[in-house]
Amino acid sequence: MTSHTPPPVAPGLDDGALTVEGLSAPAAAPEGAPRVRLIACGALAGEILALIRLNDWTHLDLKCLPAQLHLRPDLIPDAVEAEVRRARALGDFDAVKVIYADCGTGGLLATRCAELGVEMIPGPHCYSFFDGNEIFAARGDAEMTCFYLTDFLVRQFDAFVWRPMGLDRHPELRDMIFGNYTTLVHLAQVEDPELDAKAEEAAARLGLAHERRFTGYGDLAGFLARAG
Repeated sequence: MTSHTPPPVAPGLDDGALTVEGLSAPAAAPEGAPRVRLIACGALAGEILALIRLNDWTHLDLKCLPAQLHLRPDLIPDAVEAEVRRARALGDFDAVKVIYADCGTGGLLATRCAELGVEMIPGPHCYSFFDGNEIFAARGDAEMTCFYLTDFLVRQFDAFVWRPMGLDRHPELRDMIFGNYTTLVHLAQVEDPELDAKAEEAAARLGLAHERRFTGYGDLAGFLARAG
């Protein structure tokens, strides 16, 4: 089984973590056109907004939940359900789509979305759908010792990896947590030399080899294209 994130060390949320909460990109679709509310992880906000603007998908309206929920996946299903119900209560949307993969919920988010009758993007986590779910699955056991970062997580490495795992306070935990990993794989959505350098630095701090893999937006682009 491919490993994608080490077990959490810190029991609670990191107060210093970046929160993307209440972010909304209101749609400006032509009158009478269907409008779709996207309920997404805040860690995907930049990529979703980039695709909306690039493709002029004016019918898509984005609402992001806090990116900090990455650190407490048990809270994701309830948070998504509350936002789905809120969107429906508004009465402004013809459909609601969920831009969360399973994200450590153990299938609970998929069950909740099925109960609510909303479609969610397929995949075990965003690393998979950025890489392409079929491609990622085909790598299989060959990447059991890889630790993945997206562009967002490279930017927010301290907030979502270093501090929540207690490495700022207890550096000796590094080898305990990452001792079985060999490589930090940066799944890059955009070409950005500064991000590449930050990913290399993160790998060095974790004592891992560094690999950059350009994915672009992967399966996210296709999912949004079909969301009309």
